[in-house]
Amino acid sequence: MSEKDLDPDLISYFKPQSFEAEKIKILRTSILFPEQGVPPRSILVTSAFPGEGKTFISSNLAISIAQGIEEHVLLMDCDLRRSSVHQRFGFGQVPGLAEYLAKGVPIDSLLLKSPIPKLTILPGGRNVHNPAELLSSRRMANLIDEVSARYPDRYVIIDSPPPLLTAEANAIARKVDGIVVVVKYGQTPRKAVADMMENLGRDKIVGVVLNWVEADSIKYYGYSGNYRYYYGK
Repeated sequence: MSEKDLDPDLISYFKPQSFEAEKIKILRTSILFPEQGVPPRSILVTSAFPGEGKTFISSNLAISIAQGIEEHVLLMDCDLRRSSVHQRFGFGQVPGLAEYLAKGVPIDSLLLKSPIPKLTILPGGRNVHNPAELLSSRRMANLIDEVSARYPDRYVIIDSPPPLLTAEANAIARKVDGIVVVVKYGQTPRKAVADMMENLGRDKIVGVVLNWVEADSIKYYGYSGNYRYYYGK
């Protein structure tokens, strides 16, 4: 696998000094060094609706954390309805979480080494007819506990389906330490965001990403380039 196989939207890898990557670093810092308490080891990244950029954020956040000196990262694709993390990192259709949950395939045989050092990927796997049941199962809950506890220096980033449209995100949210909410600027209704945060649990929200902000909207920040940036908690 070479760099040409990677999605150019992996800006934390291709453009680590860009405006967008710097905002991802702010999100990373707020997670690794919270003002109070201990850092969350497992982080759910989700959005109210599809197409708001949660996979963009989860993938780049995982890269950014893995670029640290000591941190290792496992990026889990738990959106079994529309899994796409494997494609961003240049992999074709491969077995993954679905095969582990439905068929008991050993988890170690499903993990993929990414081109980014210290970043491992658990892809979503094949489409299944019962994603809600699989992701709400005891086997899934035990997996989150296992991957979070096995390595003390590992962070687990979970790309999750939208909780307002699917039942499984709420089940996963109960097992993680922290949640990052992705909001599409100018499109996601405020009520949808409020309802989502209430359903997931406001006490677990570690950050909010305001995505797809047009350049003209952020000139106040001294930037006039691309269109994604982080607006913190």
